[in-house]
Amino acid sequence: MKNTIKNLWLIALIALFTVSFTTFSKEKKEINTENSQVVWKGYKVTGSHEGTIAIESGSLVFDEDKLTGGEFVIDMTTINTTDLQGEYKGKLDGHLKSDDFFGVANHPKATLVFENVTPTGKNSYAVTGDLTIKGNTNPVSFTISVYGSKATASLKVDRSKFDVRYGSTSFFDGLKDKAIYDEFDLVADLEF
Repeated sequence: MKNTIKNLWLIALIALFTVSFTTFSKEKKEINTENSQVVWKGYKVTGSHEGTIAIESGSLVFDEDKLTGGEFVIDMTTINTTDLQGEYKGKLDGHLKSDDFFGVANHPKATLVFENVTPTGKNSYAVTGDLTIKGNTNPVSFTISVYGSKATASLKVDRSKFDVRYGSTSFFDGLKDKAIYDEFDLVADLEF
């Protein structure tokens, strides 16, 4: 009986020390969508336009304090132009949502899933991921910086890879000053 109690006591002590010194380090941190923002900027021969688009959901995954993954769902129906007002804003917002651009009636969501995250500095990372727009998935590379409970990411997206053709010299000749450049910028300010 004494040996059984000693053995149980020893097992309990070993289990306690094992749990005490074992780190369960993977942590998924949900994005606060109300306090986070994605700004887009598109370029054309005669200038540019910019606006916002809402994050429906998202998370970043950390191993202790190092970023190791992430995924996001973007609500494409929220495309909003911020550099125009009135009739012109309404026309551009409607055109961006149409099949000429992002076809949000049939493709209301876009997704980004991190595939590889490599530290490049104390708070910065190089990320490769799979971006899906209009049902087309392509790899993208970008940088992200993390400070406390905030992160900032900058992406350049080539719309021609996602079948967004309107005004693209990749698909149409002779557009001259009506051409819209294929690459657009996304800057995400995230809070989690």
